[in-house]
Amino acid sequence: MATGRTHRPATRSRGIPEATVARLPLYLRALTALSERSVPTVSSEELAAAAGVNSAKLRKDFSYLGSYGTRGVGYDVEYLVYQISRELGLTQDWPVVIVGIGNLGAALANYGGFASRGFRVAALIDADPAMTGKPVAGIPVQHADALEDIVRDNGVSIGVIATPAGAAQQVCDRLVGAGVTSILNFAPTMLTVPDGVDVRKVDLSIELQILAFHEQRKAGEDAAADDDAAPAPAAVKGAAAAAAAAAAMDEADPKGTDGEAPAVMPA
Repeated sequence: MATGRTHRPATRSRGIPEATVARLPLYLRALTALSERSVPTVSSEELAAAAGVNSAKLRKDFSYLGSYGTRGVGYDVEYLVYQISRELGLTQDWPVVIVGIGNLGAALANYGGFASRGFRVAALIDADPAMTGKPVAGIPVQHADALEDIVRDNGVSIGVIATPAGAAQQVCDRLVGAGVTSILNFAPTMLTVPDGVDVRKVDLSIELQILAFHEQRKAGEDAAADDDAAPAPAAVKGAAAAAAAAAAMDEADPKGTDGEAPAVMPA
C-alpha cells in the first residue's frame, strides 16, 4: 500500500470546490452505511437525505467527480464509495502523529475510526517525561524532543495537535519544519502557518456556544408563543364585554336609550 508521502490528493488539480470537498465525507459516510447493508444502488434523493443536503447540490457535487448516475436506477453504491475514497486520498495509507497525549489526545489515539478510513496513528508524542514509554492504545508515547525524527522516520504528512493552547503554535512550527503539510488542530487557539500548509480547526467549545445560541433563540420563541396564547387580562376582558353589550343594545334599539327618535334640526 502506498504511503502518505507518495502524492497529494487530486481534488485541487481537478478544480473541485472546497465546499464540495467538505461534503464528500458526508456522502462517503452515508454510502458506507448503505454498502454495509448490501444496498446496490441509491437515488440522488435518498442519498441527499441521508447526507443532509438537497439532491440538486448532490448531483452538482458528483458532476465534479465525473459521476452522473443512471436515470431510473440511481448511483452504484460501491463505485461511488471507491470514487469518493480516491478523491479524498483514502485509497492509500496516511501516517498520522498525535501531539499532546492528555485526555483528548488519548481519546483520539483510541478512536477506531482512523484506521478504517485510511489513517494510521504512527506515533504519539508528549512533552511530559512521565508519559514517555507509557502505552496508549497499544502505542508507546514518545518524548517531544524527538518530534522531528519521528515525523521524518515515519513519513508523516498529517499532524494532530491536542496540546494546551499555549504550546500549540510551537508544536505547529516544529511539525511544519519537519515536513508536515496538513494539521488538525484541537487546541483552542488560531495557528499561523506558511503557504502550502493546510489547517483544520476543531473547537468543541465554539460548537457548544453555537448550540447555546440556538437553544436561547428557541427558548425566546417559545416564550413569545406562550405570551400570544395567554388569556387576556381581566380589565381587557371587561372592556371587551361592555363593548359587545353596547353593540347589541344599539342593534336592538336604534332610537337610543330614551326610546325616542333623535331630534332633527329644522331646515
